[in-house]
Amino acid sequence: MLTHRQRAVCPTCGHTLLTYRKNQNESVLALAISALIFLGLSLPFNFLSFRSSGIQHQIALPDSFAALFNQDYLSLAIITGLATLVFPGMVLMGMIVLSHFRKMNLKPRFLTHVFFWVKLLLPWSMAEIFLVGTLVSLIKISSMADITIGLSFYAFVAFSACMTACVIHFDINRYAYWLYGEVPTPKPITERSITVSIQRTWALLITATLLYIPANLLPIMHTQLFGRDEPSTIVGGAITLWESGDYPVAMIIIFASVLIPVAKILILTWLNLSVQKGLERGSRVRTRLYRLTEGIGRWSMIDVFVVAVLVALVQLGNTISIHPGPAALAFCGVVFVTMVAAMTFDNRLIWQNRKEIT
Repeated sequence: MLTHRQRAVCPTCGHTLLTYRKNQNESVLALAISALIFLGLSLPFNFLSFRSSGIQHQIALPDSFAALFNQDYLSLAIITGLATLVFPGMVLMGMIVLSHFRKMNLKPRFLTHVFFWVKLLLPWSMAEIFLVGTLVSLIKISSMADITIGLSFYAFVAFSACMTACVIHFDINRYAYWLYGEVPTPKPITERSITVSIQRTWALLITATLLYIPANLLPIMHTQLFGRDEPSTIVGGAITLWESGDYPVAMIIIFASVLIPVAKILILTWLNLSVQKGLERGSRVRTRLYRLTEGIGRWSMIDVFVVAVLVALVQLGNTISIHPGPAALAFCGVVFVTMVAAMTFDNRLIWQNRKEIT
């Protein structure tokens, strides 16, 4: 029996199986309701204001998606809207439903579908990443003009904090154990499933590598300053920040947009190759690397969210305007494809040699 703040850990790989906190279910319910309220409050009011050369432009949070839509970047607008507002909202509502019925100890049939969608959408809910991207974008343009923070921004900060705390308290395995009477186990490993996993992972990694080339060579955004177009790539933008003295922000961009995607592709390539070759050594190290890539890969979306905020905020006609570049969508593809590659890679093969499977 676990006590407060204790956890059950797999003795083989060290992965956390279950955690226990006092009033865990009540905490999830309270935090999810609070986060949903703050999410609603972050929509109608002023989010940010941008003032330069006597001209002012202010936006509400939904305006960032509308700006991308108006500039014929519908796919980028949909991605940003889903990851920032729609998916987090659906996850929170699902957690509220699950926690409510768990508190009442009722298990209606539809609850399994709610649990499935919460588990599926949780990795794609990126509100906290959007918040970091917003802060980075404010630092980027702080030297160009005066920035004013609106009420919706503070509400979004509270929403991100509450949702992060809610996700920390939400133990998927514990909810699954309550709902099903046991933690659902995946299908047994077969020779066919091994072949499918390896081939699918190779296909996704090759796709991510091909997308990574235009994502870095093409401009991720265009800055029009007094009628002059200044394209900026991911690395070029980071270099500009470094030269202007914004070292922490430049390091964040380099780490999130360059190092993490490259490291994730290389690590997954090594893991897939080691599984294909039947490598038996270093299973614990490989498992830790896999968990690391699975956890941090989504943070590469920071640069895409920076573009979304800047495009919505900096629209002052011929004086200064920012528009998205083709690399933004390509970089989205890199992040999403590598996330899917990590999710679909059968990490059980790290421990179970394919030669032992008949």
